Amino acid sequence: MNYILSFIVLALDQISKILVLKYLKNIGEFPVIKNFLHFTYVENRGAAFGILQHQKWFFITMTILIVGFIIIYFRKERGYPKPMMIALSLIVGGAIGNFIDRVVHGFVVDFIDFRIWPVFNIADSAIVIGQVLVVYVIIKYDKLEQKEM
Repeated sequence: MNYILSFIVLALDQISKILVLKYLKNIGEFPVIKNFLHFTYVENRGAAFGILQHQKWFFITMTILIVGFIIIYFRKERGYPKPMMIALSLIVGGAIGNFIDRVVHGFVVDFIDFRIWPVFNIADSAIVIGQVLVVYVIIKYDKLEQKEM
């Protein structure tokens, strides 16, 4: 289940970015709901909010370490709550999606633009949702070994 969810996130992310590169890159922006939701082509050479610009190798190295750790965790731990495993699956899928962008293009393709927030992509969304779920599990459970919610 963990790998399937990671793969679904990765596939949705990469398909959306292929479409963005093919159809949106040349026009730059497409309003979906005017003044609320636009698809805006952005080449992000940093991390969230554009911080740490041009640190490609740092992000590649960190992604390999984090994803490697989570995969080892998947293989070793079977008793953690389902929300934790879902969270880590989302993080892995999103991290690999952005990793592929950095390796192939040298930047991450962002395109979801709500105008009041920095432009992001499906991988970013999965990572953030995964992080929120991790925090939820940490707050909800006294001991991560508990299986019931």
